[in-house]
Amino acid sequence: MTDGVGVELENLWIRFGEFVAVRDASVNINGGDFFSFLGPSGCGKTTILRAVSGFLQPSEGRVLIGGRDMAGIGPNKRPTALIFQNLALFPLMKVWENITFSMEVRGASASERRRRADELLEMIALEGQGNKLPGELSGGQKQRVAIARALCAEPDVLLLDEPLSALDLKLRQHMRTELRAIQQRVGITFIYITHDQGEALTMSDNVAVMRAGVIEQIGTGHAIYDLPATPFVASFVGENNVFRGKVLEVKGDEALIRTNRSGDLLAQITPAARGVLKVGDDAMMFVRPEAFSLVDDAGAHAGKSLTARVVNEEFEGNSYSVFLESEGGKRIKMSLPNVGQERVVSTGDDLILKYELRNAVAMPAGELASE
Repeated sequence: MTDGVGVELENLWIRFGEFVAVRDASVNINGGDFFSFLGPSGCGKTTILRAVSGFLQPSEGRVLIGGRDMAGIGPNKRPTALIFQNLALFPLMKVWENITFSMEVRGASASERRRRADELLEMIALEGQGNKLPGELSGGQKQRVAIARALCAEPDVLLLDEPLSALDLKLRQHMRTELRAIQQRVGITFIYITHDQGEALTMSDNVAVMRAGVIEQIGTGHAIYDLPATPFVASFVGENNVFRGKVLEVKGDEALIRTNRSGDLLAQITPAARGVLKVGDDAMMFVRPEAFSLVDDAGAHAGKSLTARVVNEEFEGNSYSVFLESEGGKRIKMSLPNVGQERVVSTGDDLILKYELRNAVAMPAGELASE
C-alpha cells in the first residue's frame, strides 16, 4: 500500500454562462481516503469531478492535487484516472489488453504488459480471465476490469463517476464491498460520485452532501446520518420523520419544540445549529423511523413520547414499516425489526411511541429534499 495523495478544492466556483453549477466549494480530501460526493441529479457533483480531472477549468478558486495547483494542467497530464458510468472497455481487445492499454501507449513490451495484467487480475480476483473478451464477462467482472485498467495507469487519485449505476441491486451491493476492499489494498485516493446513499455510507471515509451546487455537509457516514447539519441532509440521507414547529425553550444543547401537530417534543440541537437556534425560531425536528420504540403508559416520557394510531403496516422482510397518525393529524413512520412475529401491530391500534434524546435532532427550518 502506498501513501495516498490528497486533493483540495479551494473556494471553487464553476459557471456556465449565468448558471452556477458549483458555488464556493471548499473540501480537503485526505490522501488515501475513499471520499464520496453524494447528492441528487444536477446538484454539481459530476461537475466537481470534471474539474478535478481537468476536463473543466474553474471559473474561480483552485484545485490542488498533492499540494500542486492544477491550473493550466490538462487531463492527460494530471495524476488522475477516471472511470465512467459506461466503463468504455474496448470490445475487440482481450481483457489483459484492455487492462494494460495505457502501457501499450507508452511503448511497453507485450511481456511487460502481460505480467502487469496478471498482477492486476489477481488483485481484482479475476485470475485466469485475461484472454476473454469483455463480452464474455458479467457486469461485475467488467466493473473490476475497468478498475484494473485505471489502476494500471498508476494514478495518485482514482475518480469514479457513478460506476455501479448500471448494475442490479444484488450486484451493486456486492461491488460496494469489492470496491472498498480494492481501494484499501492499493491505498490511493478514491473520489466517488453517487446519488445512492447506501453506496456513500457503506464505502466512504468521508462524504460531502450536495444540493444545487452547494456542499451542505462534510463528515463521516455516521455524522451525516446521525447528526445532519441541514433539513436537506436530514431528509435526503435515509428516511426521517420531520416535525415542524417553534422553539419553546433552549437548555444547553437541547431544545423543546412546540410542534404543529404532535405536542411539545425534546431534541438535541444538531452541532451545526448550536448557538444559532433561539427561542421563538421556526424549527424542524427529525426522528428516524427506527428510533421509535413502543412503550406502555408507564414507559411514556413527557417531551420524548407521543401517541398515534396505526393506519397501515407493511412487511419489508427484515422489518415492519408501521404508518401512524398522531392525535394532531401528523403522519409518522416507525420501523420495527422482524424477529419472527406474524404481526407487530393492528390497524386502528393506539400506540405510545418513545425515542431517546440522542436520536432526535433539531435545527432551523429549511428546505427538505422532497420539496
